[in-house]
Amino acid sequence: MRLFDKLFRYEAIDRIFSDVAYIQSLLEFEAALARAEAKAGVIAASDAPIIAAACQADQFNTEELAAQAALSGNVAIPLVKKLTELVRKENKDAARFVHWGATSQDAMDTGVVLQLRQALEVVDQDLERLIFTLATLSDKYRATPVAARTWMQQALPTTFGFIVAGWLDAIVRHRSRLSELRARNLTLQFGGAAGTLAVLSARGPAVARALAEELHLPLPAIPWHTHRDRIVEIAAALGLCLGTLGKIARDISIHAQTEIAELAEPAGLGRGGSSTMPQKRNPVTCATVLAAAHRVPGLVSTLLSSMVQELERGLGGWQAEWETLPEIVSLSGGALHHLSEMLPRLDVDAKRMLANLEATHGLIFAEAVTTSLGDRLGKLPAHLLVESACKKARAENRHLKDVLREDPGLRGYLTPADLERLFDVRDYLGSAEEFIRRVLAEVSSTATAS
Repeated sequence: MRLFDKLFRYEAIDRIFSDVAYIQSLLEFEAALARAEAKAGVIAASDAPIIAAACQADQFNTEELAAQAALSGNVAIPLVKKLTELVRKENKDAARFVHWGATSQDAMDTGVVLQLRQALEVVDQDLERLIFTLATLSDKYRATPVAARTWMQQALPTTFGFIVAGWLDAIVRHRSRLSELRARNLTLQFGGAAGTLAVLSARGPAVARALAEELHLPLPAIPWHTHRDRIVEIAAALGLCLGTLGKIARDISIHAQTEIAELAEPAGLGRGGSSTMPQKRNPVTCATVLAAAHRVPGLVSTLLSSMVQELERGLGGWQAEWETLPEIVSLSGGALHHLSEMLPRLDVDAKRMLANLEATHGLIFAEAVTTSLGDRLGKLPAHLLVESACKKARAENRHLKDVLREDPGLRGYLTPADLERLFDVRDYLGSAEEFIRRVLAEVSSTATAS
């Protein structure tokens, strides 16, 4: 089913995980293996280019490979068989050394690593773009007041720039995390049948070094056939990143509700409409991101449970990765791309944000008044006095400032000028500006370092 691919996925990543691209990644391993074994003196130097020349995915029928994989248990077995046939047509002696010393999992794991290397580069580019967009938004709206909300209720004044800085700070961490784990986890897999490279005898380590150099991959200390922490850490990190993308989408969609209307996804022909309600402006990108954020945790859980593998080759656990991992990368990369595309055009209604601060008729400033009174009356008496005034303001549908102005308990403690100041949103933003400055400075220093 491909109807929803453009909604949930990103073509640049889907191309990397297409059937043809996967076959080509396995063939890249086979070609590199031949060159490495020629360098190490395992096969004749003349054999390597003959084998490498046959390693072209367009010479392989993916449907035939799929049918044969259903019988053999993996796609590498029929692929190596077909590759051997192609090489044999050119040179019978060279055909003897196709896939020499390797096992199916070597080709398949390394092939996936090569795909992940490409995909995570695309992810990094979109993270970089998202960071730039969020930094721009945070700076632009650093002094734009908006209601902070806890438990879905108005709490205190904050700024929209502060909210965006929180999103930004998390995304910076995700980019750093993914960058760090790429260097550690995108390694060569090459161990032969049981991980010991027994077929290659004493020349195994030299072939492994040469193979790693050919593929520009780090060489691990030992093959990792049934130790899947590298793969699962990448999946888990993408799941973490998607969790933050989902949080951003959730926040935006709440701010975009009709009754709040502080934010809106960009309008456009055919975008966000309804089949029956002409007035609708639905947050399509938010829905896409949230759908992915609901789906991926279960997929990450699948990989976590698949780590418990048997001895030197997993039975079922390894196989559970084959479709699950690409799905995680595809959904995460798609959500990231769609959000990074939408956010530069996000509609921000600063006037509506300011108007909504008065939705509770001044109750949002109750803590500010309590704090000021607490310095003079003590915390508990001040709290009880303001709490009583809030109840009265609600019951009489009056502004809290007017109720407090008439309260005899305030006489001698708060002047009319004090009250005016306490109900000024700019007077109760705390350290929001300082926190924004810190996050933006971190982004700037990271960009300079890179």
